[in-house]
Amino acid sequence: MKEQYKEYLKLNKNILLGFLASIVVSAIVAQMFSNQQNYVNATITLGVDYIVYFSTFGTLFYFDNKNKYLLKSGEVDKTGLRRDLIKVISSLGIGEVVYTICRWSLQYYLLTNSYQPYIASLMSQSISTVIYMITVNLSVKYMRLYKDGS
Repeated sequence: MKEQYKEYLKLNKNILLGFLASIVVSAIVAQMFSNQQNYVNATITLGVDYIVYFSTFGTLFYFDNKNKYLLKSGEVDKTGLRRDLIKVISSLGIGEVVYTICRWSLQYYLLTNSYQPYIASLMSQSISTVIYMITVNLSVKYMRLYKDGS
């Protein structure tokens, strides 16, 4: 298998595991704040979602890539690391804007239509995750993060 495809698979694995952790915690938090206004519930749940997701994703991404930027001399390839970090952060940033709008809007809509808070959280996060994955993968491909030879 080409190295670039392995990199895509590792990135997607980390994203999905991050979302798996955050979906469970977010549903619990949504139910805990069920007595709040719908916009407050959606906002708090989204905040918790981000904390859990980025903690999980960041840790997994670090462990998958910690040796990638080491030179034979033992020093860090700062140029390559900086270049790739800009591409990863840009790709995730574009995806996060789309995700935030979709997630908050969908959860608020479902809460105003009398869905249980944990169901609204699960549904909005699941739909938004699919949209996020498509956006991030297209962004990573467009920015050529995992091109041949890198």
